Amino acid sequence: MYKLLIVDDEALVREAIKEQMNWEQLGFECIGDCEDGQEALEYIKRETPDVVLTDIGMPFMNGLELTRELSISYPSVKVIILTGYDDFDYAQQALKLQAVDYILKPITAAELETIVRKMAQELDHERSQIQDYEQLKRQLAESLPQLKERFLERLVSSPMTVKQIKESCSYFQIEWNGPYLMELAIDVDEFEWHLPSTLFDQELIQFAVYNIAQEITARYTGAAIFRDRENRVLVLISGEVTEELYELSVILAEEIHSAAASYLPIKLSIGIGHACLLTENVSIVHQSALSALDYRYVIGMNEIIHIADMEQRERPELLSVVTWESELITKLKTGTPQEMDEWLKKLFATFREQVFPIDICYIYLQRILLTMMHTLYEMNSKLSQASGEELNPISEINRFTTLDEIEAWMKELCGNAVSIIRSKREDQTALQIAKAVEFVKQNYMDPELSLKTVCHHVSLSSSYFSTIFKVNNGKTFVEFVTHERMEKAKELLILTAMKSYEIAYAVGYSDPHYFSGAFKKHTGDTPTDYRNNITTGKV
Repeated sequence: MYKLLIVDDEALVREAIKEQMNWEQLGFECIGDCEDGQEALEYIKRETPDVVLTDIGMPFMNGLELTRELSISYPSVKVIILTGYDDFDYAQQALKLQAVDYILKPITAAELETIVRKMAQELDHERSQIQDYEQLKRQLAESLPQLKERFLERLVSSPMTVKQIKESCSYFQIEWNGPYLMELAIDVDEFEWHLPSTLFDQELIQFAVYNIAQEITARYTGAAIFRDRENRVLVLISGEVTEELYELSVILAEEIHSAAASYLPIKLSIGIGHACLLTENVSIVHQSALSALDYRYVIGMNEIIHIADMEQRERPELLSVVTWESELITKLKTGTPQEMDEWLKKLFATFREQVFPIDICYIYLQRILLTMMHTLYEMNSKLSQASGEELNPISEINRFTTLDEIEAWMKELCGNAVSIIRSKREDQTALQIAKAVEFVKQNYMDPELSLKTVCHHVSLSSSYFSTIFKVNNGKTFVEFVTHERMEKAKELLILTAMKSYEIAYAVGYSDPHYFSGAFKKHTGDTPTDYRNNITTGKV
């Protein structure tokens, strides 16, 4: 409902307008009437109508003077001039004073109703625009923190002109203490829950980290805080000289780290980047802070890491690729799972001691995986036997974010590979020994049978064959051959009438006397005594 005021020096006209119109149906409330502009102005100060319907010719203050005053003090009040003056100059003055309509008397109720309805529509449209505008203002005010965060994120990640930076900082009321900026990158390493947690719980804790950092940062002038799309908290601090910024960054980081650790069940790391001029490549402050934060994957979690400290360390010599690849192959082919575990433990200790950046660690670890895959291929084994799944470990390694996680995963993977290769090797060894035993049994009667001929038959070196033969049979090769020949000699002595020297030749001895001595050493009897004892039942 809109409020309307009638202003006319003729009482009959005022009464006629009030009585003849159904104001409520038209969406108006006629709040009163005045007989001149001066009285109307005082009334308007008290009630502030939406529309003033006024005559021109009135004493003390005419309608044009009233319109002029309203355009200055109450520009939102709409003025309709209803007059008997058919004069173009009056109409022209009224329009200059922003009167919305100029109507000549006499006018019928129907004509006035049409005019008032049109005014109501215009007021409705105007009110709707104002409401939309106010709603947009509210929405903008509500979105301002997010818009500020997005600007700060763009400031440190995308090129911006000096003009854009100044205008945006002014709009978001960001004031810097100097031309240099430095960034703290804050991220949760892990949640230390005693009970199972939900994603909502984690989001709540990360928001609490932001609140703590925001509260502490607010104590310092020339600082701004925001979150990026990965939920990291980023703090920008400013100053006149870089040395002061370095000191301030450490103090601020320690305060935030201490407060978060005291109130929240988390481990938290903070990376501190390089200082940079606001008018130069500001992305340096952001990238260097994130690089510092990445060192947590190497040196450990729950730390404050300054990129300058990492870069000032003496640059380590790169590991010898040839050396460690050779060691790895040896451990895979001949070692035990325990030996492989120790070797990997030493390798990862080297990564930590020399503080290799995580991307360099990934390069070495991928080489290790490639070497392992190639070794398995050479041994005619599948990687799936080591991993348990048909996965590509080169891409699978990217699932892990810390050296501790990668070390545990690789120990299991390489340990399984060692077991597979060892089992394969043992199976192959058993086959070769069985092949050697069968060869001896088929050729025991050959006087030329020797370690060399058997090794040639199974394609193994003499030293390696001798070692694995005794492990698998419990006898040396010579002892085994002698045993086979003596057992065959005993059969011939029992089952045939062959003479001793004939049996010696039959079981591979070219010297009967040597055979007789060897037989007695093996059985305790000479061949003749052994046959006699068997015949008489003494054996």
